[in-house]
Amino acid sequence: MEAVEGRTLTKENMDQANQCRTQKRKSWSSKLAHVREAAKKDKKLKFTALLHHVTVDLLRDSYGALKRGAAPGVDGVRWQEYGEDLEERLRNLHGRIHRGAYRALPSLRTWIPKADGRQRPLGMAALADKIVQQAVGKVLNQIWEEDFLGFSYGFRPGRSQHDALDALWVGITRKKVNWILDLDIRSFFDKVRHDWMIKFVEHRVGDKRIVRLIQKWLKAGVMEQGRWFETVEGTPQGSVISPILANLYLHFVLDLWVHQWRHRQAKGDVIAVRYADDAVLGFQHRDEAEQFLEQLRERLAKFGLELHPEKTRLIEFGRYATERRKARGEGKPETFAFLGFTHISGTTRKAGRFTIRRQTNRKRMTAKLKEIRAQLKVRRHESHVKTVKWLQSVVRGYFQYYAIPDNQARLEAFRQAVLRMWLDQLRRRSQRSCWNWERFMKRLGHLLPEIRVLHPYPTVRFDAKYPR
Repeated sequence: MEAVEGRTLTKENMDQANQCRTQKRKSWSSKLAHVREAAKKDKKLKFTALLHHVTVDLLRDSYGALKRGAAPGVDGVRWQEYGEDLEERLRNLHGRIHRGAYRALPSLRTWIPKADGRQRPLGMAALADKIVQQAVGKVLNQIWEEDFLGFSYGFRPGRSQHDALDALWVGITRKKVNWILDLDIRSFFDKVRHDWMIKFVEHRVGDKRIVRLIQKWLKAGVMEQGRWFETVEGTPQGSVISPILANLYLHFVLDLWVHQWRHRQAKGDVIAVRYADDAVLGFQHRDEAEQFLEQLRERLAKFGLELHPEKTRLIEFGRYATERRKARGEGKPETFAFLGFTHISGTTRKAGRFTIRRQTNRKRMTAKLKEIRAQLKVRRHESHVKTVKWLQSVVRGYFQYYAIPDNQARLEAFRQAVLRMWLDQLRRRSQRSCWNWERFMKRLGHLLPEIRVLHPYPTVRFDAKYPR
């Protein structure tokens, strides 16, 4: 009654409730651990019974893992609204899943701007679909995490974008890399073939009920401006299950093939780092890089994919790139972008040894500043307190990602740009504004977070995680 009436639970009741939830979580997590152990022991094992792991407890935990403030799908239900009668909803959802009565709703399509000015489609799934996808994804990850290769980093537990950046830096500096192949798969999420996807799923999953759930999500279609559109290929971007399925598709199409190619055909060093559909490969020999690229085009075409002809580049890069290009009378080595950073072939200041300098990608920074400017315009007449709090959050979040060693100049440029946009906003609030740069910096400028490096050097974090 206490919970129903809105009063806080007594300490005893809170302890009992938390203990019960903890016990239930331990129960389903221990069962999933058995699945992972079996997948690890036998790489050819096909799991014929998996749906029983999708319990009410797992669904509840999956609901709690979703973003609270996410936009609703076609059902119009938000996270808080679904939670008002959570237990009854979850029991009903669980029953429909196991009776085969569950039906996936189409995703609500919206468009978000990209850094290059184009727009990217984003599908917002209904909340119930998100919960089921989250739960099924947890089950499937127990199997596929034992299969995925080490150079795959995107959307995997315990792996981040900075782990991928570290691995790339370490690979180029420690291996004999003279050429970089910067891959860009054209419209990957829109071109995934459903028939191949199901074949890849069935390689390890023999539970037809799980396979049918995945088919329902792939075939659910999208709603845009009140009209339903069929999805004959592709995975819905923005859905919970999409990154997991994308990793599986690229595991079979790209990762396993790359792994075999560098062991069977390459005579020199070859490195690879992939984050979702972004991949960078390093080669010791140019002829092998060109041979790989030619064969990769054929490989991708078999599975309905193609490389972007303008964004896929083979460039000279590495410890000898500068002197070799200079000897040929060419300019500085070309740069490449990966996960928001421009990678530059350079040397250390003191010893003059080869190193890779990484700076915030100019397009990414420009796009972020444009976004902040638009928001400042909307917030023009808000109080200073609210604006300061919002700007602090934005700048702090930006620094948490981009504050890596040797990137301080770009961070300072970003901070200065934000300050000048903020001052411009203050001046536009009144035609008789008395704000100038000196007064602004004295009163408000110091309130934004100061620049400090938040990430260690790549070798420090990489060697700590992979001490071999």
